[in-house]
Amino acid sequence: MIEENRVMGIDIGGTGVKAALVDTQTGRMTTERVRLPTPQPATPAAVMEDIEELRRQLQWRGTVGCGFPGLVKSGRVQRAPNLDSSWIGYDLADQLRVQLGAPLVAIGNDADAAGLAEFRFGAGQGVTGTVLVITLGTGVGSAVFRDGVLLPDTELGHLEMRGKLAEKRAAASMRTNRGLSWKKWAKRLNDYLVHVEYLLGVDLFIIGGGLSKKPEKFFPYLRDVGCRVEAARLGNAAGIIGAAMFPRR
Repeated sequence: MIEENRVMGIDIGGTGVKAALVDTQTGRMTTERVRLPTPQPATPAAVMEDIEELRRQLQWRGTVGCGFPGLVKSGRVQRAPNLDSSWIGYDLADQLRVQLGAPLVAIGNDADAAGLAEFRFGAGQGVTGTVLVITLGTGVGSAVFRDGVLLPDTELGHLEMRGKLAEKRAAASMRTNRGLSWKKWAKRLNDYLVHVEYLLGVDLFIIGGGLSKKPEKFFPYLRDVGCRVEAARLGNAAGIIGAAMFPRR
């Protein structure tokens, strides 16, 4: 492994902040994943303390890529729906550079990060046409690829279905929070996939997030979607691996 290929990938989530060192040429983590629970309230200062602690555990001073659960433009946070409202306007790129002593920092949407990893190293390898990576967790994230090119910062979990945001019906959190059976929840997910396929003419859905480790629980209920549906292959590592790819794109 060439040392310059190594990047610290950071995945900021609604429930956990995770990081590892990644070889961006192979898509493999070269260290164990380290994790801390997302502080509550999830203010910038509190999350940055977690990130600094993860950096210390990894003993890293180098390039950093970060997946953020919202919209970041020119290094500043524009939207952060599952974190504290004080993130809006926060210069995350500058703070990461200063606090972590990083010579290069790149930030992108967390679902885009997972999508990049799956497209290059996972279930999307070599697939042409329209590929949509859906991440199921606290909400519903989306990463859209057309012939290998990412359309960044999509929020297809915010499509409206039956008078509600789609992620308020189909997110993994909805199954546990409302005590839904796998079958009943999968019906909601199926309706969502059918809707999105109709809008975008999707050739392949890749279902990511923690539930991608349990496809046997709900894939049998995904029917007549209109295209192929596969489970993500990188699991919860995808967000970290993809975040590390941001500075190398």
